Amino acid sequence: MPHHDPARPAWRTSSYSGESDQCVEVANFGDDTAGIRDSKDPNGAKLTFSRREAGDLIRRVKAGDFDL
Repeated sequence: MPHHDPARPAWRTSSYSGESDQCVEVANFGDDTAGIRDSKDPNGAKLTFSRREAGDLIRRVKAGDFDL
């Protein structure tokens, strides 16, 4: 099993982002925490959630709960 350094999470862009420049990146921090950040500003603000909260957020986004 590869060693995971929680101070340096492996950020990844969703495969659903395609060629869009409007995407986010996600990372698992090794404990029960997931992170979300703007892919255009990797050194900017990062949101952290429990994995359950992150899953709930993703489900709600996919369901269109936040569509304007």
